[in-house]
Amino acid sequence: MRRLSWLAALLLWLGAAAPASAVPTLAEQNFAPAQAQRMNIVLITADDLGKSLGTYGDPLAQTPHLDALAARGVLFERAWVTQASCSSSRASMLTGLYPHQHGQIGLAGQHAEFSLRRGLTTLPGLLRAAGYFNGIIGKLHIDPPDAFPFDRRWNADNGAMESRDVRRVASVARDFLRQRGSRPFFLYVNYFDPHRPYSSESDQFLGLPAAPYTAEDVTPLPFLGIDSPLIRSEVASYYNGISRLDTGVGLLLQELARAGVLERTVVVFVSDHGAPFSRAKTTTYEAGVSVPLIIQWPGTGRAGLRSEALVSTVDLMPTLLEAARVALPRTEGRSLRPLLSGTTPPQWRGLLFTEYNAHAPEHFYPRRAVRTTRFKLIHNLDSACRNPLSYIGNTRLSPTVRPAPGWNATYRNLFHPPEFELYDLLVDPFETNNLANRPQQAQRLANLQAALLQWRQRTGDPLLEPTELPRLKAALGVGCVSRR
Repeated sequence: MRRLSWLAALLLWLGAAAPASAVPTLAEQNFAPAQAQRMNIVLITADDLGKSLGTYGDPLAQTPHLDALAARGVLFERAWVTQASCSSSRASMLTGLYPHQHGQIGLAGQHAEFSLRRGLTTLPGLLRAAGYFNGIIGKLHIDPPDAFPFDRRWNADNGAMESRDVRRVASVARDFLRQRGSRPFFLYVNYFDPHRPYSSESDQFLGLPAAPYTAEDVTPLPFLGIDSPLIRSEVASYYNGISRLDTGVGLLLQELARAGVLERTVVVFVSDHGAPFSRAKTTTYEAGVSVPLIIQWPGTGRAGLRSEALVSTVDLMPTLLEAARVALPRTEGRSLRPLLSGTTPPQWRGLLFTEYNAHAPEHFYPRRAVRTTRFKLIHNLDSACRNPLSYIGNTRLSPTVRPAPGWNATYRNLFHPPEFELYDLLVDPFETNNLANRPQQAQRLANLQAALLQWRQRTGDPLLEPTELPRLKAALGVGCVSRR
């Protein structure tokens, strides 16, 4: 693993141990005179939101505030998270590293093997050392929490359902803005919607949304390939959570405007991963790892731009540190600021990488994946065993719920994945037709396999060591159900 230089480690320690005003700032050291140039930062996450927004073309999504944010900022069409599970994904946003590097390979609070490696540089740590006033609303859900120094915390524990009260979130944000004084600030706002559990109470929480969807109003999400009344009921709840989330973002932006800080604030909106349904969350399929990402950076970029560049949430930390004029430590990401003008730098990446390790310990089923602008390869590292997390919620098969015509092989791959899956995302966006065994795709398969292996080697993937997979399974108490 990369280690902090002694100076960066000292600054991070000082940021956690001393008042922010007493800390010599990285901005002063590297960008003087930077105080007047530094942007405020608001990072907004949604929990379990796929690309189900009006601005991404979803006709059922009622998202006027997020659509307006995209119209004022830059929308990214091809943004990937590093793992379609909450804690792992959020840790990558705040460290600029992949899960197998930062160590949070599963849900926080679940197992000793699921914990951030000590001594890592984090976004809140660097910003606090640079004099920023840091606040968090909603879930952090990363172990250990003390690696992320916040001056103000509201509901930062793992249980975060209270952030469904989006009016309260806006009120807390208003208080935070008053408390910051004249300091630049970093506010990390984490909405629980549209996360499960779904029930009649969550469909309309404290009167929001005003006119909730019912099962009769919706159709199953297109990547599912199955249908039932229960699925439609859950899809309706999902969209109702999205509507409430959108209202919350609108109220939050209203508070920023009232405080007179919007023109000096970079606003980022992103989801921690895709929707809480089968073939999405806890997989490496597109519905799990492809997320909405919108950045509004006043004075930078083209309003309404839709970027086709391949971007990752490891890029968020470099982007926000550039906005703060803070020196960037070594991460796996790169600043997205050059993309905001609509031109893709010549050396921009041509490949994206993601992984999956575990959700809860019993869900350990490691995968690695790579994509180009068109093709995607998934490597299932434990394909001799059955996938232990084949469905989420009511999106399961039963004698009365069968796949749509042509989807039987797709669900076989979900339950019993082959070692390699290769998809043409242009003609097969829902990944229903595995091309890995097609002779005409042999060279493409080999090229992507080589690229994936090179990435794993370069980033120090522990599962390249033959003894590590069985060691982890033993430590987690995971057995193997044969796929046959």
